[in-house]
Amino acid sequence: MTPPPLVATVLPDVTGIDRQFDYLVPDALVSRVHVGDLVRVSLHGRRVGAWVVQVAVHDGELPLERMKPIAKVTGAGPGAATIDLARWARQRWASRGIRPFLVAASPQRAVVRGMPPARTASTFEPRHDRAAALLSRGGGVLRVGPSEDPNVTVVAACLTRGPVLVVVPALDTATMLAGRLRRASVSVALSPGEWAQAHAGADVVIGTRTAVWAPCPDLASIVVFDEHDERLQEERSPTWHARDVAIERARRASVPVLLVSPVPSVTALTWAGAAVSHPSITSSRAAWPFVDVIDRTRDEPWQTSMLTSPLIAALRDERRRIVCVHNAKGRARLSACRTCKALARCERCEAAVREDDAGHFHCDRCGLDRPLVCASCMGTAFANLRPGIARLREEIAAAANRDVVVVSGDDSDVPADADVYVGTEAVLHRVRRADVVAFLDFDAELLAPRYRAGEQAMALVVRAARLVGARDVGGRVMLQTFLPRHEVVQAALLADPERMSRVDAARRRELGLPPFAALATIRGAGSDEFAGALRARLASAHAENRWHVGGAASGNELVVRAPEWESLGTLLADVPRPKGSRLRIEVDPPRA
Repeated sequence: MTPPPLVATVLPDVTGIDRQFDYLVPDALVSRVHVGDLVRVSLHGRRVGAWVVQVAVHDGELPLERMKPIAKVTGAGPGAATIDLARWARQRWASRGIRPFLVAASPQRAVVRGMPPARTASTFEPRHDRAAALLSRGGGVLRVGPSEDPNVTVVAACLTRGPVLVVVPALDTATMLAGRLRRASVSVALSPGEWAQAHAGADVVIGTRTAVWAPCPDLASIVVFDEHDERLQEERSPTWHARDVAIERARRASVPVLLVSPVPSVTALTWAGAAVSHPSITSSRAAWPFVDVIDRTRDEPWQTSMLTSPLIAALRDERRRIVCVHNAKGRARLSACRTCKALARCERCEAAVREDDAGHFHCDRCGLDRPLVCASCMGTAFANLRPGIARLREEIAAAANRDVVVVSGDDSDVPADADVYVGTEAVLHRVRRADVVAFLDFDAELLAPRYRAGEQAMALVVRAARLVGARDVGGRVMLQTFLPRHEVVQAALLADPERMSRVDAARRRELGLPPFAALATIRGAGSDEFAGALRARLASAHAENRWHVGGAASGNELVVRAPEWESLGTLLADVPRPKGSRLRIEVDPPRA
């Protein structure tokens, strides 16, 4: 008896096309077409690539003679489980379709099935004891010191269970870790270049954020290193995060996931609950550098220069390589009372405030306005505390009597033999080693108009700590601040990130911010019309009281808040977009 014909539903790999189409599977390709495979089909008169998202017996609804056949099987692609995961991600990040996720999950070149697996089932020691304990409990958050290098020992603990998927923020980290594991006789597939080997099978599949979508047969655990790093989140819309995809993928596969970080995010800690492993106080402090907190409220007389006496002393020590960090671009304008030196801050959310055209202080984080009066002493005279990088370079060069190299985000080639550097936070990624890292205006980070400002400031301290090393090698980080009692400053000083995360979590819960609620921003042509459609949909569902759709405090985008991610993503994806609109929707935006 002749078997019934098969029909493949495919999603074209064409920008702007979110529809799926049915194609006939020719008899010659029946054994070669699987869900997830990459194929070539004829669409609107031209051959295009596509993913097979479903294969089923022809139901007779559309006559066979009207169906075009699949022209060619290009090779293996994301499997059925990955396509289901992409459907979940579509809702989670309000994507119009699953194509962006399938692009991340697909090989860069055609992959023919049949490559033999490279599994060795090798294990090695030493293994990270706390990681092993967390794995036995089903996974969780593993806090480590910034100068520790736990990557190999954590992977060793995971390998006792079977193949492991490893996600790191940077390609150079993935490459170096892959090399170290290979020297331990472990088979490694470095994604995306070695996607074919990952698909066939390896002990470890490793890569940057897109590796969270990579194939890993017989997956036994997932590890995300430096979970706090913003590079784990996709910059383009949809703004998916590798941490959240890893958690969901592990849940679906019933395997443990480890989130490893010196400063775990509030999102990670909330997800983990009690499954958080902290180092001992002694080992934690040993893994951090010395942190000098320079209290600028003690400056006498009032000075606008950012070069304090301790910093000048460090600059004049010719044995030390100094990195000075000042994020002059895109930061809040800091004002301080000329009488008592208190910084002008928001009474509600504690962010920095700026003077608006109406002569009031305005908070770009939560939108609160208040009179131009000091909350501490009722003074009305304020000083602006923001010199530029060019002026700083001149001051630093004069104080140090040494050449100073300026580094910005646009610089790719930075002299490696300089003794003093100054620049934005990009300098922390361009310089490989330093003796001292000084944050000239740490308050600009603490009071930035973003709800994640504390986490992001702490991440900068971690990056600085890795440049200078632990305290046993003399590593030193200097924080110049008018807020010496701020929870981030105290957390860095005492090598105790929990001091920051506890306060930050409580504040977010009170203000209804992620991870205790869902948030998205919308900008671009048609955003006002789209917001109106959202409000109408919410009103028809009698849900407007639990949601917020309105302008951001900064005035250049719309903000949507919802009780949870699922309903937010569903609404944003399902409400039709205005004709001719060019909307950019960011769910869980990194810099909101």
